[in-house]
Amino acid sequence: MSISELPFYANALDIPALWEEFPPPPIYFKGVARMDHSGLAALQARRFMQQVERAWQVPFYQRHWGRAGLKPGDIRGIEDISIIPPFSVADLRESIELMPPFGDYMGYDPKSDPPMPLVMQTSGGTTGIPRPMLYSPRDREVVNIMGARRLYAHGVRPHDLVQVTHSLGLSNAGLSTRESLWKYTGAVPVMTGAGSATPTRRQIELMKAWKVKVLIGFPAYLRHMALVARDEMGIDPRTMNVRFLSTHLGTEDRGVLEDLWGAKVYDTYGANEAGMIAADCEEQNGMHVYEDAHFVEVVDLESGQAVPEGENGTVFVTCLFKHLAPMIRFNINDISAFVPGDCPCGCTHRRLAGIFGRSDNMVKLRGVNVYPDAIGSVIGDVIETTGEYVCVVDLVDGRDEMTVLVESVREEAPNNQSGQAALELRFKEALNVKVTAKIVARGALDQMTGLSKTSKIKRLIDNRKKG
Repeated sequence: MSISELPFYANALDIPALWEEFPPPPIYFKGVARMDHSGLAALQARRFMQQVERAWQVPFYQRHWGRAGLKPGDIRGIEDISIIPPFSVADLRESIELMPPFGDYMGYDPKSDPPMPLVMQTSGGTTGIPRPMLYSPRDREVVNIMGARRLYAHGVRPHDLVQVTHSLGLSNAGLSTRESLWKYTGAVPVMTGAGSATPTRRQIELMKAWKVKVLIGFPAYLRHMALVARDEMGIDPRTMNVRFLSTHLGTEDRGVLEDLWGAKVYDTYGANEAGMIAADCEEQNGMHVYEDAHFVEVVDLESGQAVPEGENGTVFVTCLFKHLAPMIRFNINDISAFVPGDCPCGCTHRRLAGIFGRSDNMVKLRGVNVYPDAIGSVIGDVIETTGEYVCVVDLVDGRDEMTVLVESVREEAPNNQSGQAALELRFKEALNVKVTAKIVARGALDQMTGLSKTSKIKRLIDNRKKG
């Protein structure tokens, strides 16, 4: 094969044309972000139909939509989106089983299609083998642009040293953040990775020595870093003069992190299959969806209908830019709500109020739906903890029982009967079902949650599924 036949990345993209379609910062914030609602709706409608046309060329959609009785031509516009059957991770896993290793949701066959520069990243893989996703140059570059919008909105500027504590490897978050920082912000990525790559103490030493001003990672690890600095190294995190933290808060308490670090904390929302979907602006009152690249629905799963603004439902995402692996009505199983009204920042794109848990992480406990992710916001109200917890569900004498293990700030397990009783009362009020609380020593949950080893923290261990 000659050099001219190799699929060079530089020859695979028309960058100026791509920037016209999906403007990077700061251009985006002066134009598309302030587009009037009718213009934005028209843009979404046009890009949606382009995605539908492409999806009919992909075996996964031919099969999935065919099962629902859909035929080409049935979907005439974005107003017909509700007739399209959603799909979830379970469908992607089935696709991979049918056509390993990449699945038939990937509209590209490396064995027969012309070569192109490809990047492979995966889901976090906390349950089973991680799901692979191949990115074409165009798809990956749009993902980079969306990530850069988030970083710029939060305050990243040229020459900032930005420490990234996401895992470095197959999972997408760390390397995708590096690409966005490097290509589109002028900032310098400091890729320490998670605690398994760079021990937490070393991370703090590097932060202090290099005067890092921006910290990116999942909230549990960012909290852990602050506690290690304060309680083990005698360093007040607030004296390190971090300007802000950028994270995916989920159900974590923003105020706790802000108090620990003495800095603003901005929320973000993304997925391996879709890239960066939404992020806080400086107002911190909801995450703006990048609606030129995504059409987001918040849906009641029982009725299949979109819920009104302000009401909780499950997030469905339709990507408006992907070619290699279109994502149309992907049920991410995250619970959220749209924030009513306009944002004072001037951006016209809709806002997600936050992520309140996962519908697929729900456990049915004696007839009550319990979301383990929601427990984190409760424990700090009752006793002094590190913020770490894990829910363990067992079948005991034919009865479902949940024990919530909560870490104390103390190095030894305290004999705190009153604290455990107070937690159990608070859990009963918040969850509407009785669960057992057990307070354990600081660090005792690390092996169960994976806090020091991975960015994806485990909050639920369901032993019923092992039987």
